[in-house]
Amino acid sequence: MLRKFLPIFILFTCASYAQLGGQSVYQFLNLTQSPRQAAMGGKTVTIVDYDVNQAFYNPATINPKMHNQLSSNYSSYFGEVTYGTAAYAYTWDRHVQTFHVGANYVNYGNFDGYDEMGNQTNSFTGSEGALSFGYSYNIPWTNIYAGANVKFITSALESYNSFGIATDLGLLYVDEANDINWGLSIRNLGYQLKPYETTREKLPLEITAGVSQLMENVPIRWHVTFENLQQWNIAFSNPNRAQGSLDGTSEEEKVSFFNNALRHVIMGAELFPEKAFNIRLGYNFRRGQELNIIDQRNFSGIAAGFSIRFNKVRFDFSHSRYTVAANSSIFGLMINLD
Repeated sequence: MLRKFLPIFILFTCASYAQLGGQSVYQFLNLTQSPRQAAMGGKTVTIVDYDVNQAFYNPATINPKMHNQLSSNYSSYFGEVTYGTAAYAYTWDRHVQTFHVGANYVNYGNFDGYDEMGNQTNSFTGSEGALSFGYSYNIPWTNIYAGANVKFITSALESYNSFGIATDLGLLYVDEANDINWGLSIRNLGYQLKPYETTREKLPLEITAGVSQLMENVPIRWHVTFENLQQWNIAFSNPNRAQGSLDGTSEEEKVSFFNNALRHVIMGAELFPEKAFNIRLGYNFRRGQELNIIDQRNFSGIAAGFSIRFNKVRFDFSHSRYTVAANSSIFGLMINLD
């Protein structure tokens, strides 16, 4: 039964997506895909350079600089959960431009099975994966780029299997005069072809927008991302912050308009973004608000990382703060096959 997965799903959705989790199937599609993304808070949609991982979040960023770049990333998430991604891009020619292929998976580990009476049954596992194909096109005589990914999704949870198909749509505007990029992405727009049993579930649709700029006199590129634009109210009341009264009752925490608005914001920056060595830092406001602990400083929402290039090989690392008990690191390797 799928309820055997309840403990790991509670941890998985709370740590990754907080109150937005549990509303749709294939939530693994929203995992942070690379160390660079994680170090800047996640979901950046405006990076246009060699990084083939960027196409997972905005296919419009697929460009010729990604040609023959091969990337692989791995993370030991929470408990026995592990996940990883791989990506490759190839530029056909100046007219056809660049194609992208990517894959991502998550393994939930091994579980001991029990029936309704508490008797032990067979052990089981759970895993999910997706294979994507992407393409971006520069609209003639403009600095506007449009792109799309097509994703084929599979999921196996105990004896239950599901298949789905989805697409990502992206737009990008490059203001070359001011070194500013504007991006918009609609991700996971799709359909569950084969449900686990009889009920088809929704996919985790998300609309994300962002802006970034390479500063003129300082070697820093800053990023601001606005996530979950398909849903305005993404805040929830934390029962630990309820206001008590003398009569023993409590008043639910009220999340302000400004607080809810901030939970759509992710900020990040790269120091020396175009050099062989760079440092990255990010802050995810929603993660910071929803996973912090009352009266204890644990720096939830903060992420940091770095990148080092040796000739044609680049090593990336990031560390993201979630809670005192659980944090996440991602390791990445990118190879230039030219």
